[in-house]
Amino acid sequence: MIGPRSGTSTTSGAHFGFTDRWGGVSAAPYEELNLGGAVGDAPEAVRANREIAAKSLGIDPARVVWMNQVHGRDVAVVDGPWGERPVPEVDAVVTARRGLALAVLTADCTPVLLADPVAGVVAAAHAGRPGMVAGVVPAAVEAMVRLGAEPARIVARTGPAVCGRCYEVPADMRDEVAAVEPAAYAETSWGTPAVDVTAGVHAQLERLGVRDRERSSVCTRESDDHFSYRRDRTTGRLAGYVWLD
Repeated sequence: MIGPRSGTSTTSGAHFGFTDRWGGVSAAPYEELNLGGAVGDAPEAVRANREIAAKSLGIDPARVVWMNQVHGRDVAVVDGPWGERPVPEVDAVVTARRGLALAVLTADCTPVLLADPVAGVVAAAHAGRPGMVAGVVPAAVEAMVRLGAEPARIVARTGPAVCGRCYEVPADMRDEVAAVEPAAYAETSWGTPAVDVTAGVHAQLERLGVRDRERSSVCTRESDDHFSYRRDRTTGRLAGYVWLD
């Protein structure tokens, strides 16, 4: 099963799940529950891990929609898995199909899960620094609204991600990010320039009128129970899942 640090929460029929790195079949350096298919792990291990993770969350593995994430702001509206079709290069997926789970892969970036249980609309977004600056989360909310969602009803959960105390960047990069999203301005615990992507995401959601928000307290770089690209470079990927009853 997925490790005890993952879990799911349910709010009015909306389900959210975040994995850690344990309980899968991948060998080092991807041990154990790597869910990323483009990091060098054995494809059969990734397939097995995705089945393990989905079943542990009570999801049908065949009813999960994945993305080909590219650090942009494009959104795909879906009504089922891709099947034999190519997986598009997008960083958010949205659906109005109940029982269809949307998944986002991360290893320091912020996984953003959104649900309006009344409208029956959910979204999953991949918000790294470039995607947060580009506005992938507002784009996902806009797509949800077009399907009948209302920001005041949206429930937002962000999962394990590198924290602002650990995400060191050059000073000019911090300035560029803060010019777009001031809430992302941060400093590392050792006193150098940093970016807090999750804080930026929550500030964007606040401005959009999304009030029901929670963020994970886990920093992936600090936690040995989670994959971190900044810490390990060659590593696996975590996943966040959102779906409606």
